[in-house]
Amino acid sequence: MKLGVLQFFSWPGRHGPLEEVYARALERIEIMDRTGFDAVWLAEHHFTTYSVCPSVHMVGVMAAARTKRLRIGTAVSLAALYHPLRLAEEVALLDLLSGGRVNWGAGRGFARSEFNAFGVPPEESADRFREAVEIVLKAWTEERLTYKGQHFAFDGIELLPKPLQRPHPPVWMAATSEPAIDWAASRGFSILMDPHSSMKELGAKRRRYHDKLAAAGFEDSGRDIPMARLLALASTQADAEAIARRGAQWLVDSYAGPQHASQKTQHVQRTYDGKEPVQHYLDSVILHGTPASVVEQIARLKEEIGLNYLMCAPLSRDTFKLLADEVLPRLL
Repeated sequence: MKLGVLQFFSWPGRHGPLEEVYARALERIEIMDRTGFDAVWLAEHHFTTYSVCPSVHMVGVMAAARTKRLRIGTAVSLAALYHPLRLAEEVALLDLLSGGRVNWGAGRGFARSEFNAFGVPPEESADRFREAVEIVLKAWTEERLTYKGQHFAFDGIELLPKPLQRPHPPVWMAATSEPAIDWAASRGFSILMDPHSSMKELGAKRRRYHDKLAAAGFEDSGRDIPMARLLALASTQADAEAIARRGAQWLVDSYAGPQHASQKTQHVQRTYDGKEPVQHYLDSVILHGTPASVVEQIARLKEEIGLNYLMCAPLSRDTFKLLADEVLPRLL
């Protein structure tokens, strides 16, 4: 089983200089390179301290410069917000500069504040995303791109540089909703699975993807399907639970700003089988416990839902250290 890290750039409470957030993340990425993680997956967000990383491609260049073997993943490039040719250029350049280490994850995004700020009508975002993905792949693999779609049209464009990996970097689509899963499967794309679904939901989505992929005539075997999980580790169960609870509260509160008012309404006021969101995260979403108990939880997920690639989002510095020192060696 492969292990990667979903790297956020959170700035909770705006405590400390923002540059320290990036410095700590890059230090962590160097450790990943030395200790056997498969990839760092960089999370793109805009206009929020939840994760201050507006350009995963720019940070990816920094990560590549500080590492030798670690793959550089995007989780995700918010394709609906880009001009697709610019997106194709940036990812191809990152692949070239990293020596062919890019994992390209693409997603539509969900935040209305981002769509509005970038002038993308939310009702057009899914179509723009899918069109952008099609254009990026064609631009990478065709000598010259000619394309006519609903939102973009090009005639004889030569994209330079082309990616170093041929025919192109491995590609994943973020797929949280059933329509997104169905679309990705219908076209044979591998998928990235989100960190906010419950374990039960994750299993149901994985089975749906398997069935839809087979129905479209594609093979399921041999694919890495990264499943993102929030993670809290400590030397005792009680300490790990405290980290998990703080992390869950931060996730819920991160939608409290005015730019996230609509998400807050949907997220915070919703209950899950009678549970408030923080308790739901604690009981059904976050992997938490001692290193030994979390290794057991991972083994169960491997057995029950076919987990073959765990993308961890550590909720504390100590969690990452224990992940690298005590969990990773037991999984390799």
